[in-house]
Amino acid sequence: MSFSDFLFPKRCVECGEHGSYLCESCIKKVGPPRLACPMCSRPSIDGMTHSKCLRPHSINGAYSLWGYNGVVRKAILGLKYKFASQIAEDLAEFVINNLEKSKLTFGKNARFTTIPLYWRRENWRGFNQSELIGRAISSKLGWDFKPDLLKREKFVKPQTELRGEERRQNIRGVFALNSKYQLTNQLINQSLILFDDVWTTGATIKEAAKVLKRAGAKQVWGLTLART
Repeated sequence: MSFSDFLFPKRCVECGEHGSYLCESCIKKVGPPRLACPMCSRPSIDGMTHSKCLRPHSINGAYSLWGYNGVVRKAILGLKYKFASQIAEDLAEFVINNLEKSKLTFGKNARFTTIPLYWRRENWRGFNQSELIGRAISSKLGWDFKPDLLKREKFVKPQTELRGEERRQNIRGVFALNSKYQLTNQLINQSLILFDDVWTTGATIKEAAKVLKRAGAKQVWGLTLART
């Protein structure tokens, strides 16, 4: 036990049990989400994009680990709004266990990246929650982690304040490929896993995937902690 754990003992954010911010019992109560094609929202195996829905710049599939409720929802909100970066470590362990059991394949030698925050918001929060969890996941599973593939070029309203078409309009043109990857053509024919915390309408991940596809990526898969 570290000194900080002694002073501020870890408790499950749902039930208060000592030892972790997320306990095994509460995680088991959070059911899996309904997985659907990210383009038409009809059911699909592992959230794969239906062949008839797939377009040159569209995402190839979107897999989420849990529904957005219970201890998972509280942990994600804690990361975003309470600056509890230590929650990321405990959450990452459950993510890794879930992925290992699912036996998902995202393509040979897939690279792993995350949705970036605007620099002002990241400075205010002190970290990017998706990058913290993503780094732990990629390290454990041996994925090539490239957290700086994308950058946000402008500050927009938080997506949580918007609905439906407003989200799509709000996020349009926000992302761009990091110039160092443009110059070296490192994304040509690559398979990429694009990680974020929550899938609601999918507007953010689909917009980011479009940028990566235009840069030459062969496949882009969305991976989120939760789906609403």
